[in-house]
Amino acid sequence: MLGMIPGNGHPYSWSAIVNSFDRAAMSRCPYSAILNYLGPLKEADVCIPGAQVTHIWTDKPEEAPEVAAASLIPNIVAKPEDVIGHVDAVMISTDDGFDHVRRARPFIEAGLPVFIDKPLATSVEELNTFIGWHKAGAKFLSSSGMRYAPALDPLLADPTALGDLRWISSTSAKAWENYGIHALEPVFCLLGPGFESARLESRPGLEVAHLQHTSGAQVNLPLIYDGGASFGRMQICGTGGVANLHLNDTYTAFRRQMLAFIDFARTGKAAYPFADTVEMMCVLIAGLKSRAEGGRRVTIAEIKTTLI
Repeated sequence: MLGMIPGNGHPYSWSAIVNSFDRAAMSRCPYSAILNYLGPLKEADVCIPGAQVTHIWTDKPEEAPEVAAASLIPNIVAKPEDVIGHVDAVMISTDDGFDHVRRARPFIEAGLPVFIDKPLATSVEELNTFIGWHKAGAKFLSSSGMRYAPALDPLLADPTALGDLRWISSTSAKAWENYGIHALEPVFCLLGPGFESARLESRPGLEVAHLQHTSGAQVNLPLIYDGGASFGRMQICGTGGVANLHLNDTYTAFRRQMLAFIDFARTGKAAYPFADTVEMMCVLIAGLKSRAEGGRRVTIAEIKTTLI
């Protein structure tokens, strides 16, 4: 488990989901949301049999012992590359999509399976590096945990339940560049590939993306910087009905995400096509371009033409 930056406590939560946790040490975790969903669980019921997070490195060295104690990680390393030769796979647990190539490179080049926290990349240059690595056979995955939210299960099991989808709203906290993917990926699971354009309207503390899809569905993704209470709310309107979802079972979503990567590391078979991840990154990049250009509508084709 490699990397921890302000605002992102995945080394605590992901490691605990795999290893179980020490309740007393976890009580000192600075991320209250993690305490909220781990707290009601029994330590003995939280683990993934046959897998273990064995090594931890954090950007601030003084934080690693706290994570290790809370999430039962036996080894702390001085630098990320020290895990090579001692682990079967690596998780890059930071949501700084502008820096994932640098963080992932040593492990891609070492041939290790790598999970990279969302978003995979927020620039064409970085995305092209990952595309090149994928074409060369590198094994890596990236996703939002919201892909695995249990609240989506009924609609994914019966995509026709609401008729033809016409409009979807999906909310998130924080900013487009790091949390836009949390709002986008569950929508992508419902609509599939075929996003045509993105326009990002931005004001201090609030961004709203408007997306168009080849199915005819239109999508609004509000990002409220300080809107933690609104995170994971979805409204889905179709010709045959409406659904209001709250993607609030974070523990189950993250556990499913960890299981998907562990299965990928063992078998090499991804749970979803890499092309889907590429398209979602193109939507994010189109949104950033739109914001930089005063809210211009940017086509996804405009971004895809710059890919290798």
